[in-house]
Amino acid sequence: MESTKGGDWMRTSENKEEFREQYRLLGLRIAYYRKRKGWTQEQLADEVGCSWSFLSQLESNNSDRIHAPSLYMLFKIAQVLDVPASKLFEE
Repeated sequence: MESTKGGDWMRTSENKEEFREQYRLLGLRIAYYRKRKGWTQEQLADEVGCSWSFLSQLESNNSDRIHAPSLYMLFKIAQVLDVPASKLFEE
């Protein structure tokens, strides 16, 4: 793997593509915990401080473009849903 200044290699769609299934599963887990709490996507987006459309794309992640949240956003989502962040990655 070729490294570039500032870690730009991490931002390419080719590198995200390698983990498409993991991103899809992450979105499904976020949706699961959101629904378990009885919230709509709009409610979670308001609590987390992101747009409804971003959250919708993150949960579905089945389009041509992969939506990868920042670590901050993942930690914030987990905090708001009252689950450990690690639960979003469990198999």
